[in-house]
Amino acid sequence: MYTLRVEGAFEAAHRVVNYPGKCDRLHGHNWVVEATFQGTQLDELGMLIDFKIAKKTLAEVLDDFDHYYLNEFPPFNEGVNPTAENLARIIFERLAAREEIAASPADLTALTVWESPKSSVTYTKG
Repeated sequence: MYTLRVEGAFEAAHRVVNYPGKCDRLHGHNWVVEATFQGTQLDELGMLIDFKIAKKTLAEVLDDFDHYYLNEFPPFNEGVNPTAENLARIIFERLAAREEIAASPADLTALTVWESPKSSVTYTKG
């Protein structure tokens, strides 16, 4: 089994609605995102997925969130609280749906969102 990881980042503000503390106030993060791919089958070049493709596709997905107030961004403006947990799931789903990812022999198995150097959440497939 091969495990491949790529990292990306974006900056965005949010507030965790109804949180009983400071996180209910508007604040921002320098979000770091790590996508994990796994598989046993390599392509004709001997790659699980080209790092270049994985990084570029992750960057394109993250660009949709960059420099936004997440609470005004779908689906967070539709009642989904913009927690790190929900953000990890939504980014995972958007990345997995991209044609470049779906067409590779790699399987997107996890996506980790870091909202600070010491705080992260991982969403896994399944």
